[in-house]
Amino acid sequence: MTDTQQLLARLAQLDCAAICDADKTIRVMDCGIRPISKKPKMIGIAHTVRCREDFLSVIKGLEESQPGEVLIVDAGGSSTAVVGELFATEARRRGLVGIVVDGACRDTRTLQDMLDFSVYARHISPMAGTTTRVFATQKTVACGGVEVTPGEIVFGDIDGLLVLSHSELRRIIATAEEIQGKEEKALARMANGESLLDMLNFAEHYRSREDGRDSALRFKIT
Repeated sequence: MTDTQQLLARLAQLDCAAICDADKTIRVMDCGIRPISKKPKMIGIAHTVRCREDFLSVIKGLEESQPGEVLIVDAGGSSTAVVGELFATEARRRGLVGIVVDGACRDTRTLQDMLDFSVYARHISPMAGTTTRVFATQKTVACGGVEVTPGEIVFGDIDGLLVLSHSELRRIIATAEEIQGKEEKALARMANGESLLDMLNFAEHYRSREDGRDSALRFKIT
């Protein structure tokens, strides 16, 4: 297993929230882009497309795509659909793990029934775009308010979508694993009747902040 495969396997055990808690500077797509399919969890490598109310270049992106990739479509937030059931089905057939559209999709009844493929979009519309204009593929694009460069890691779950460079993920994944592990322990102890406040340094932290002293809220559990 390659280094990248190992990283992605570890990432698959985490939630987006744990990654965000590990590093507040991680790129998070804005909350207007939401999961359409019933399989929101998605981890893959970005394959980028830029288009504007025309899906010819989305087809080009599909033609170029490789297994394990996520098709990232910068449609400029348009409400004209540039992805639907045919493109999603072809992407799944080619081994892609998902499609993210900063714009509109359609055929949502079919997309929602895809249990092994993830689709995220900003809008839903029955009106499709044209097929006459050529735009760039595999260039840095803006999607959900953040830059996405081909080859970067895209991670999505029901809470939202993250974009990480490989170096960012290597740097923070151990911290994210520790954070999620402590939260899981806290939930298990709370299920047995323990108070969350007893597991946090809340009182000490609150007094410190009242007095203007540096402090950080943290778990006391290990």
